[in-house]
Amino acid sequence: MSLECIDVTKSYVTMGRRHTVFQNLNLSLPKGINVGLIGPNGSGKSTLLRLLAGADVPDEGYVVRNTRLSWPLGFSGGFSPHLSGIANARFAARIYNRDPNHVAAFTEEFSGLGEFMKWPLKVCSTGMRARFAFALSMAIDFETILIDEILGVGDADFRAKCTAALDERRARSDIILVSHNLKDIIRLCDRVVILGGRQPIISDDVVKTVKRYNLALTGSADGVDF
Repeated sequence: MSLECIDVTKSYVTMGRRHTVFQNLNLSLPKGINVGLIGPNGSGKSTLLRLLAGADVPDEGYVVRNTRLSWPLGFSGGFSPHLSGIANARFAARIYNRDPNHVAAFTEEFSGLGEFMKWPLKVCSTGMRARFAFALSMAIDFETILIDEILGVGDADFRAKCTAALDERRARSDIILVSHNLKDIIRLCDRVVILGGRQPIISDDVVKTVKRYNLALTGSADGVDF
């Protein structure tokens, strides 16, 4: 298996109360499969990505990783807000044993941020930071790319650029995608995982499962056709 959650329990304290997101979660994600994670708000989709990436840790249980993982795209917690985009890109390149000059130049060109790459990330807009994170992830050849609700960032040209890059990257990398855009799940994924129950629902019949999920969620099967 590429990634595996074994008896994972995760909870957070919110407003003085403990909220359990996962209780004894077991999930296996093999290599060679692009996976879409869907579920209602609060079902733990982003939490699961952070657990898989190691950006957060379970209260109980453990996560097995047998792949070179990206950080969750859409999650900027792995970057220093006080450093510039260029400095962050060069730092990430060194961590993953890549050429810092190449990674920084690629990130600047792909993101289209130009002079903003010299600014501290903390003064950049949310959209600019998302563009930076996506571009940097494309500069490093990960085996598995984690994506959290980021495919709609930027203008139409940048979204088309992201789509083309992901289509090319899927030839050599697996994708684990969190998205409320069910068309993206259908187009990009070979397997769908629905969170929100005691254990996840897993299906390789992506189109049929997504349409049933949409029907249960909204009362309509419309809106997920190509």
